[in-house]
Amino acid sequence: MSTQTRSTPLPVPTPEYDARAEAINRRTIELTLDQIENDVVLAKTQGDKEGSLAMRRFQFLLMGAS
Repeated sequence: MSTQTRSTPLPVPTPEYDARAEAINRRTIELTLDQIENDVVLAKTQGDKEGSLAMRRFQFLLMGAS
């Protein structure tokens, strides 16, 4: 999992309501939150190979220490 940091400022609202711009902004936020959720689930389940192997190694070392 890569640690990507994007710093995109939120758009400044126009004086009048623009439904199209609001829909685009809302969808962008939804997709970003979905990506964050996927990253969290991956981190929790240790789905990547390196993380999974590291976790198994750590658990094996703990079993030997008791």
